[in-house]
Amino acid sequence: MTASIDKVLQDIRQGKPIIIVDDGADSNQGALFIAAECVTGEAINFMMNHGRGPVCAILTQDWLEEMALFRSLGISGTGKDFIASLDANGAPGASAAGKALTIGKLLDSNATAAEFSVPGNVLLMKAVKGGVLRKAGKAEAAADLATIAGLAPVGVLCDILNPDGAMAEMKDLAALADAQTLQIVTIEDLIAYRRERDTYVTLEAEASLPTAYGTFRMAGFVNRLNGEHHIALVKGDISPEDKVLVRVHSECLTGDAFHSLKCDCGEQLASALSAIEKEGSGILLYLRQEGRGIGLINKIKAYKLQEQGLDTEEANLALGFPSDMRDYGIGAQILSALNVRMLRLMTNNPKKLIGIKGHGIEVVERVPLIIAPNPINKRYFQTKEEKMGHLFR
Repeated sequence: MTASIDKVLQDIRQGKPIIIVDDGADSNQGALFIAAECVTGEAINFMMNHGRGPVCAILTQDWLEEMALFRSLGISGTGKDFIASLDANGAPGASAAGKALTIGKLLDSNATAAEFSVPGNVLLMKAVKGGVLRKAGKAEAAADLATIAGLAPVGVLCDILNPDGAMAEMKDLAALADAQTLQIVTIEDLIAYRRERDTYVTLEAEASLPTAYGTFRMAGFVNRLNGEHHIALVKGDISPEDKVLVRVHSECLTGDAFHSLKCDCGEQLASALSAIEKEGSGILLYLRQEGRGIGLINKIKAYKLQEQGLDTEEANLALGFPSDMRDYGIGAQILSALNVRMLRLMTNNPKKLIGIKGHGIEVVERVPLIIAPNPINKRYFQTKEEKMGHLFR
């Protein structure tokens, strides 16, 4: 049902729309994509008629930083997926021709702020640096596909809805692809394609680390995209045939070091290390992504907002960040470098499972990490379960 990346790239270069989905599951949702460099009024009209969702221009962080236009418009994209909306001056409203004109102007390195009005009818979305290797999202796939095709690194996406307004699922996407002769590409396949050609994690140092839980091999990795340092604590010998017990743990200074009662991070860290030691083999990844990716100072600001009545998700949003900015792709690359091909993942967060398969890694089991709440973090647990989809069973 899905096409090879090479065949998809041929269509992209010819200006044909394609459909992007996550991994081909029956419940998958999809979006129409076209490279911005190939956009015409006819192509946008096709997306509006057959996609029915909003038309979004996908910009890379590098593109946002390089184009003086966006700085002069006050658009940076920091910490957000949707960053703004705009129209090119003279664009005929919400029409397909108007959207095509606006998107074409976004590719003009000489364009000035005076040539645009904000807000407008074309939504702007940011794709994170590193693309699908960092985040298994449709925006990242759009930017990657445009770049790999040798075109400007700007894509256009339109979510595909059924005529009744519900999100189209895989059977509907397949029917649309057949009717309109469209190729379907999965983010999973795109990750695998990029992994064969590009990786941004390097192993820089190793040493033995005796701990209160046992002795581990400590491996230090560097993310070449941003210079971040990450640690893997490895117990035993790991081979591709093993079903490795793994914990992907994001740094939490307040919980891990200061034993804060606001969260359960320190207790999860201790529980995971104890489980790996008991197992006799396994890996704990310690990713430097404080505060679900917003950083330590912003985390303290979020704590203050929580003292004023917001929950942990609302606090992040109030600071202008998504509820979760963590990069799970970095963990997948580190695991791959450590010879992990099958794993039993210790997590309560299903989001950590997304995008793993494209890195050549199969999650064969989710192992819950059940920590009893205390009177202070009871609402924190409730928010994670009700709003973030965590599973505590």
